[in-house]
Amino acid sequence: MIRSVCMNSQIARKALLRSFATKSSVANKVRIVEVGPRDGLQNEPKILPTDVKISLIDQLSETGLQTIEATSFVSPKWVPQMGDNAQVLQGIRKVPGIAYPVLTPNLKGFESALKAGAQEVAVFGAASDAFSKKNVNCTASESIERFRPVLEAAKKHDIKVRGYVSTVVGCPYQGPIKPKDVVKVVEALYDMGCYEISLGDTIGVGTPGTMRKMLDEVVRVVPSEKLAVHCHDTYGQALVNIFTALDYGISVVDTSVSGLGGCPYARGASGNAATEDVVYMLHGMGVQTGVDLEKLISVGRFICQKLGRVSESKVNRAWKGSSN
Repeated sequence: MIRSVCMNSQIARKALLRSFATKSSVANKVRIVEVGPRDGLQNEPKILPTDVKISLIDQLSETGLQTIEATSFVSPKWVPQMGDNAQVLQGIRKVPGIAYPVLTPNLKGFESALKAGAQEVAVFGAASDAFSKKNVNCTASESIERFRPVLEAAKKHDIKVRGYVSTVVGCPYQGPIKPKDVVKVVEALYDMGCYEISLGDTIGVGTPGTMRKMLDEVVRVVPSEKLAVHCHDTYGQALVNIFTALDYGISVVDTSVSGLGGCPYARGASGNAATEDVVYMLHGMGVQTGVDLEKLISVGRFICQKLGRVSESKVNRAWKGSSN
C-alpha cells in the first residue's frame, strides 16, 4: 500500500515537471540591458572622473552586451554623479550594433541629450503615488503626463523611447503596490509610444509570489515581448524574481555590473542585480546572452577598484583568480 502511494506520488511529480517544462515560455536568448554606468553610478557616493566612466562603457562594449545605458540628462544639482553627461556620451566609442540609451526625465533633458547625440532615451515613472510625490511632487499619473512632450519630440526626431516603471511590487512609503496601479502606468507608457517598458522592483522587496501577481495583470495589457524586468537584490530575491519573469516570456533583463548602485530609499539596499550573476545563471540554463562572462568579470573588478569597494556580485567574488 505504502509502495503504491509512493509510486503514485512519483508519477504525479514527474507529470507536474513535464507540465511545467511544456508550459514554460522561457526564451532561448535574453538581452541584457547594462545599467551600471547610469543607474549604478548615480547611486554610488563616490563621483568618478569622466575618463573613468568613458573607460567603463568602452570596456562594457567589448563584452558582447547589446544595450548599455550611458548616462542621465538630469540637473547636476540633484544628481551630481551625472553632471558630465554630455562629455560621457560624446566621449565613448560607439560600437555598431550596440545601443547607448540615456535617461531624460523631461523635455529639457531630452533636448540636451539630443544635442549631445543621443539615439535612444528613457523616461522614468512610478506605480506608487507616494513615491512619485516624494520624488517629483506629483502623482504617478501626473508624472506620466509630463513625459508626453518628450515622447512627441522623440517621435519627431525618430528617437526610440524606453519606459521605466519603478516600485512595481513595493514602495518605501506606501508599502505593497496593487498590480492594477502598475497596469495603469505601464499601459499609459505603452500607449504613448514607449517601445519597451522595464518593470522595476525598486527597493528589492519582491518575491516570486508578488512578481507573479503583478505580471499576471501586466501581460494582459502589454505583450511580454515589450517588457523587461529591473530587479534589486535587497532581500536576495533578484535572481529568483528574474527567473519568474522569464517564465512569462520576458526576455529583456536590466542588470548592473558588479551590482553597482541601489535605491537610496530602501533600507539595507544592496544594489541592482549583478550582471555577472545574471549572466552566469542564464548560461547555466542554456539561455544565450552573447556576453563573455570572463570579460565582464574583468570590467566589474576594474570599476570596483576605481570606486574603492567590493563587488556585490557573488560570481565575481568566487571566480578563479578573484582579488576581492
